[in-house]
Amino acid sequence: MIEKETLELLEWPRLCQHLATFAATKLGAIAARNLTLPITRSQSLDTLAQTVEVHRFESEVEEPWTLNGITDIGDALERARLGGVLSGEELINLATTLSGMRRLRRLLEAQDEGEYPVITDLITTVRTYPELEKAIHHCLDDGGDVTERASPKLTEIRQSIRAYRSQINQTLQRLLQSRSAAMQELVITQRGDRFVVPVKVTHKEQVLGIVHDMSSSGATLYVEPKSITETGNRLRQQYRREQVEVEAILRELSEKVQAVVDDLEHLLAIATTLDLATARARYGRWLEGYPPTFCEAGSVEIEMTLRQLRHPLLVWQEKHEEGASVVPIDVKIAPPTRVVAITGPNTGGKTATLKAIGLAALMAKAGLFIPAYSPVTLPWFERILADIGDEQSLQQSLSTFSGHIRRISRIVDAVADCPNSLVLLDEVGAGTDPTEGSALAIALLKHLAENSLLSVATTHFGELKALKYDDERFEN
Repeated sequence: MIEKETLELLEWPRLCQHLATFAATKLGAIAARNLTLPITRSQSLDTLAQTVEVHRFESEVEEPWTLNGITDIGDALERARLGGVLSGEELINLATTLSGMRRLRRLLEAQDEGEYPVITDLITTVRTYPELEKAIHHCLDDGGDVTERASPKLTEIRQSIRAYRSQINQTLQRLLQSRSAAMQELVITQRGDRFVVPVKVTHKEQVLGIVHDMSSSGATLYVEPKSITETGNRLRQQYRREQVEVEAILRELSEKVQAVVDDLEHLLAIATTLDLATARARYGRWLEGYPPTFCEAGSVEIEMTLRQLRHPLLVWQEKHEEGASVVPIDVKIAPPTRVVAITGPNTGGKTATLKAIGLAALMAKAGLFIPAYSPVTLPWFERILADIGDEQSLQQSLSTFSGHIRRISRIVDAVADCPNSLVLLDEVGAGTDPTEGSALAIALLKHLAENSLLSVATTHFGELKALKYDDERFEN
């Protein structure tokens, strides 16, 4: 699919990786790396409004905007829906997620009414079930282990376990003292769930019992003395009872989750949305970017104003990878321009400019701030299509030129289906005889002037520079 290829050519997945580092939760980071672009102008505007409000909240409100405690409980909710039993750790993560969302809602409710309407409307649709959170914390400790207070039966079982363990320990301590010469060490250890003592193989007749293990050298036997075997059997029975009771408590809590799983999945979706908005806002601040304004809906006139636009991936290189300082560019396109030709020497920045324009359009569509001076104005493009780089394919016996023609033909087909497109062409018509390539480029750009909202092409052909003198829709 040509749109997916375009995202790869513009290195959009790399930008999404950078965005993910600004997410507050693992959940948001995963969503950022797999970012889905809005498919309508209104969706982009809603997404941008979320970004603007989180950015403004973090700038204006002293109390920190935090998503602490919110975790990815998606797999746990899916298992609960199917009637599965959740682990203690999963239940604790669910409880902290409920608490984190409730704290976030209280934070927004404490602000003046109507101050942050978009994110407030999002979070007011969430139910946080404090009674479920309370039940989980009553039964489980912070590590997810079931506590004795979870049920009287579990209290009684664990008291019995402690009593039997104490009885076994006292018996073995006496044995260690009375048979110290037969012991390799005066320690009590375990093999499986049985208590044993380390007996020298040469003194095994002095300690009667069950041998559960032997040292690698063969010099030590790990023996469960006969004097504690019956108590050990009773202890084992209590462990089984404990396991059954713990399972019953976890099942009961899981059933409580199952009863409200639809609401919890909605809560998780809103948490993801808010964390994505947080990542976008923080990434925008880091880029020193500004929110874009889209041209009037339905307008066929192009207006694009990107003053001191910096390529976001080059900004990352400069700040994180000791790259060179980013050279900003000014992009100003006004009616009636429909095709822009960018000319200049090799290594002069033509392709970087092309990619920066494409990424700016994608960022605006995704609700991100643009690394340019305010005001940032551009159209909302339904499709962004690009032919950049070498498309040679030995597997399909394609030359570089043939590869470009194949991709361009798919771009032309896509534009026919969707005129509201931005088309980006790098070295259009290159890779073949200059006369033929120039003729092909002119024909293609004239076709795009008629059928796409905006096209930007880099070129070495002098003939393309002359188009603007014959057709006001062209600009150099």
